[in-house]
Amino acid sequence: MINHSLEGKIKYQFSAKLWRHNSEGGWYFITLPSDYSNEIRSNLQWQEEGWGRMKAIAQLKGINWNTSIWFDTKKKSYILPIKSEIRKKLLLQEDDLLTMNILI
Repeated sequence: MINHSLEGKIKYQFSAKLWRHNSEGGWYFITLPSDYSNEIRSNLQWQEEGWGRMKAIAQLKGINWNTSIWFDTKKKSYILPIKSEIRKKLLLQEDDLLTMNILI
């Protein structure tokens, strides 16, 4: 996994369940807590690119990777995709409770 300088990043730590989108291909996500999503959207929305996407670094069980969080207008929260490579490496299953760090 890619390790980048974490200096100057804002760190959010939270626990959330891994869920699968019901579309074909079924991507897996976790949803950021609403209070974090509100704070991020209020203060950092200027960093969003197309479709509410914001670059981030995810940390889970000692693994860091570059990713993005996406603002889901239905959930009114950001969601974080969990790559297949990460799920396989850590043997993650749907409904697993994950303790994550997100750095923005």
